[in-house]
Amino acid sequence: MGIRTARQYREGLRDGRNVVYQGQKVDDVTAFSEFDTAISHSGLAYDIAELEPDLAIADDGQGPYTAFYRVPRTAEDIERRGRLIESVCKLGTGTIVLKEVGSDALFGLLRALSGEGLENAKAFYEHCCANDVAIAVAQTDVKGDRMLAPHQQADPDLYLHIVDEDADTITVRGAKVHTSFSANADEILVLPTRAMGPADADYALSFAVPVDTPGLTLYVSPYLHGDRDEFTHPLSSKHKLLESLTVFDDVRVPKNRVFLARQPELAGPLAIAFVDYHRYTAINYKLPLLDLLVGSATMVAEANGISKAGHVKSKLTELISYTETVRGFGQLAAIRSTQGDNGVQLPDPLAVNMAKYHFAHGFHAATAAVLDLAGGLVATGPGAGDWADPDTRKVLEKYFAAAVPAEQRLRLINLIGDLCTGSWGGYQSVLATHAEGSAEAEKMQIARSFDASRARGYVSELLGF
Repeated sequence: MGIRTARQYREGLRDGRNVVYQGQKVDDVTAFSEFDTAISHSGLAYDIAELEPDLAIADDGQGPYTAFYRVPRTAEDIERRGRLIESVCKLGTGTIVLKEVGSDALFGLLRALSGEGLENAKAFYEHCCANDVAIAVAQTDVKGDRMLAPHQQADPDLYLHIVDEDADTITVRGAKVHTSFSANADEILVLPTRAMGPADADYALSFAVPVDTPGLTLYVSPYLHGDRDEFTHPLSSKHKLLESLTVFDDVRVPKNRVFLARQPELAGPLAIAFVDYHRYTAINYKLPLLDLLVGSATMVAEANGISKAGHVKSKLTELISYTETVRGFGQLAAIRSTQGDNGVQLPDPLAVNMAKYHFAHGFHAATAAVLDLAGGLVATGPGAGDWADPDTRKVLEKYFAAAVPAEQRLRLINLIGDLCTGSWGGYQSVLATHAEGSAEAEKMQIARSFDASRARGYVSELLGF
């Protein structure tokens, strides 16, 4: 077992991986300025071991390893994992950090699989623990015409699939999209994106490969491109993720790294097994983001001198109700967790999906309330260059002072702008709508997870049925 530092993690990324950004090949991701913020942000998953070792380091008697990879066996393990995720994402200002997603996938594999696939997953899990590996998860296929099954697509490569096989390897072709952390991870873990039928057997796939594997190319999204100053962008100047289109061009995968191949009946269950953990992760990594919304709303109302107004109190109360409902459902998911297959503890799916749905459903109204309290300076306020110039700063200090000094007010307003309206805020809005599954996907899981027998039995009893 082993624990790496953030520096060791960064150094491990110098491996000649094939990464493309804005049409140009990136020879060394660690030396490329556009990726530096994202790599530093992901390094928080390693820093947390030094900052909170009691929470972030596990030891089952075979040496220390990252607690992100501790397989949950009890409700207490689930609750402790939630606290770990919240703590590291508090360092990351509500932006998810690298090890969380990969460990969600590992737990899904260990719970959902059996036979040779499970044995391969266990071996990969041990490798990850021993080497403190950073895993990106590639689940979402590009999908093409979404009314058609994988095997019905005009182009077969619109879902990742097997194109060849020999005694030792399978060869895969296709692409995954929305792959968070891919360019700054050590391994890519592939999962199926949906349930599949017998005709889709070649598309029922799960495996893991190093990011520098031949034939694997990462086309990284340019969102948050360019330099961002700390005054105007207090959040996004320090924190962001790398997202990619992840293309597999006849990639050969050793069979001991294959967890699922041509077993379409397991594609859906494995996809859901990952989601069960990933949405629990989502709830907990969003908690610092929700605290940012409530905290900044409260403080900007005070800064603007409007905190005692009735309509302002009403907005703040609605924000508190929203955020604490999400938190409460997250805690309930741990309390009501149950032991799943292979002894792996499962967060309560009903509570998890209700929390995630409530978060997604209310996020845009929450940011609108914060913007309402902040006022128009979110869009029309001064920039970092203005504040840095002594003569201009004197003018700003005079005219932008309110119930608090101008600097405090402007920094609050800039945080709100970064959080709610800028590129980073827009990214968070898209995440709220689509990440970890859409609201419709969560509603489907709520309906599937709810046991109506208690309610139906009560009605039947009253009616004498």
